[in-house]
Amino acid sequence: MLIIIMAISFLYLLLIGGFIIGFDNVNNFKVKLLVPKTKFSIVVPFRNESDNLPRLLDSILQLEYPKELYEILLIDDASTDDSVLIIKSHLKDTLYDWTILKNNPNTSSPKKDALKIGISKSKYDWIITTDADCILPKEWLNIYDTVVQNSAYSFIAGPVAYKKPKSFLDHFQNLDFISLMGSTIGSFGLKKPFMANGANLAYKKALFHQLNEFEDDSNIASGDDVFLLQKAVRYNSEQVGYLKAEGAIVSTNPQPTRQQLVSQRVRWASKSIYYKSAFSIFTAFTVFFMNILCVILLLSSITGLTNFFTFLSLFVFKSFLDFILIYKTSRFLGHQIPFIRFLISSILYPFFTTYIVTISTFKNYDWKGRTFNK
Repeated sequence: MLIIIMAISFLYLLLIGGFIIGFDNVNNFKVKLLVPKTKFSIVVPFRNESDNLPRLLDSILQLEYPKELYEILLIDDASTDDSVLIIKSHLKDTLYDWTILKNNPNTSSPKKDALKIGISKSKYDWIITTDADCILPKEWLNIYDTVVQNSAYSFIAGPVAYKKPKSFLDHFQNLDFISLMGSTIGSFGLKKPFMANGANLAYKKALFHQLNEFEDDSNIASGDDVFLLQKAVRYNSEQVGYLKAEGAIVSTNPQPTRQQLVSQRVRWASKSIYYKSAFSIFTAFTVFFMNILCVILLLSSITGLTNFFTFLSLFVFKSFLDFILIYKTSRFLGHQIPFIRFLISSILYPFFTTYIVTISTFKNYDWKGRTFNK
């Protein structure tokens, strides 16, 4: 047992330690805005987002970027609420170039179908995606334009953060999401990127077609962002970059209930079995085995099968590494981490992760009123 503990601890040290180093390797983007030149097609799939769309649309209307240099493509994925009416009322009297399209899902992934429709109707070379429950920063397009003008990137991943947490459930999700953002940025810094978030993602339309769009993973309900990134890395890793800029952080909402949180995390976990990147597979297994080891040691110490000090030592070791990565990432994202919330979440997280991985392996999941196969 001691050998297993030491082996998993060593792998976890390599992984999280690598992410910590990689996070610092990605330089903070220094904003030196240029005369805007890049034309963007903003693509936003939505389904029953009447509560969130007003905030997204308001943030789009406040973008400090020439209106003639971007278009807004909103793809209705079979909404049954007032989403379409809200969009029309917000944009009908404006001078913005906007279009509402109807999704026609013909695969196991309606969101990928929606994105394909939006991209197929887009007029410009650069596609930039976000989600309907997001708020965009004012300099969002300006910063992307500066990166496009000063680099050879064809695929750019950007940062996403939860809005300021209020409840304990919000704080728990926020810590989890911050660790994911830290791991994402860290993997780019290690030149082994494997995660991205479609709420803040930009790529050339030509590259999207060269990567065979979503055809290779259309049977997987989620992963429009992750699998496209992994294909882009295999195609040409030098064209893939991360935009580490505070002014480009897109904010989104945590899930309001435990049930919705579980559904979301099961959706995320379900795609991990389809990863083709060796580093992503190593990451998934290392994180899972470290968390399940914590669960086993805690339960076995309670029943007297092992010494509680063994669990405590592993927990302190894991929490120390996690805290460094979370602290660095939270500072970049502009969040404060209450230590007590971090400590309680760190105790609960191994149980949560083990539960999510277990049910994602054996059960289907519901998302936005639909049931998807694992």
